[in-house]
Amino acid sequence: TCWSNWFTAAGYRAALSGKTHVNPPRVFDYEHLMTPKAVSEGHDPDFGAVDDFLADCVRKNQNFGLYICSTQPHAPWNKGDPSKYPPDKLQLPPNFVDTPETREAYSRYLAEITYFDGQVGRALDLLDKHGLAGDTMVVVLTEQGSAFPFAKWTCYDAGVTSGMVVRWPGHVNPGGTSDALVEYIDIMPTFCEAAKIRTPGDLDGRSFLGLLKGATGRHKDYAFSLATSRGLNNGPECYGVRSVRGARHRYILNLSPGETFVNWTTLQPWYEQWREKAAAGDKHAAGMVKRYQHRPAEELYDVEKDPWCLDNIMGDPSLKDELATLRRQLAAWMKDQGDKGQATEMAAKDRLWKNARENPGRKN
Repeated sequence: TCWSNWFTAAGYRAALSGKTHVNPPRVFDYEHLMTPKAVSEGHDPDFGAVDDFLADCVRKNQNFGLYICSTQPHAPWNKGDPSKYPPDKLQLPPNFVDTPETREAYSRYLAEITYFDGQVGRALDLLDKHGLAGDTMVVVLTEQGSAFPFAKWTCYDAGVTSGMVVRWPGHVNPGGTSDALVEYIDIMPTFCEAAKIRTPGDLDGRSFLGLLKGATGRHKDYAFSLATSRGLNNGPECYGVRSVRGARHRYILNLSPGETFVNWTTLQPWYEQWREKAAAGDKHAAGMVKRYQHRPAEELYDVEKDPWCLDNIMGDPSLKDELATLRRQLAAWMKDQGDKGQATEMAAKDRLWKNARENPGRKN
């Protein structure tokens, strides 16, 4: 079962508008709020269909669970107004290499983030329009990380840390912030507890409703993440990454440290400029290219001091006990998940092919 089954069983209407990445489709019984015209235009939410859905829920006095799923900010970064972000005025992240193509691409990326912000605004406006803002929990989540180096397709903080904003009048303190560790798998249990919906007892995630309501300042001691590149377009033959993040430190285990990491990013014109600067003797460019494509077996970062994960402190003797704890936590999590490391990586294509056979013609 999935979230839509739980919601409909409790008398809610379950719906989604916009991008999906789900399989097998027979498991997901939500209403897909997309007109044929909207589908032909892409994967962004169909706000006209969302408007009609909310109106119908109000008319029938029905509770609802609704996912509004944007494609943005996803390459090719062609939405929004880049003129608001002049390339020559931008402050680049410290793990970027400063080139004209990089600045131009980053400008378009920032413009698309602003476009996404506008989509959030449209969703909130519809809740206002239908008188639903006062008693609707709204959770806004950002993507898993940009397609620039050291983010998406990696387990560095920029790749697996997402922004989350929650609005729930009368329950969540406006303007409040938290640095508690929360995982994506905790979102649905939180929704279900807030809506008083029963869930199966064997979920990996757990509700952080108490955190939202201010009853506690902590949620989890560790958060786990992984990246599997085998079978991805333009990806390496295999490049598995596993990671655990504690309150202050992130430990990364690279399963194929001898391989050269390649993907969509390393094919871009602006990344070619990174290589050119590196070949011309630019030390920063050479360092970033090497770090991105050639990684050691293990990495350790103080993400409080080093949020961009630039200083690998694996050799710090004062962190011996912390490193042992993180290694132990990651190994226990992998065992619990049935993750056999490199063997699991090598089987990734088999899982993709099996899914394709069972769901012919499925597109996400």
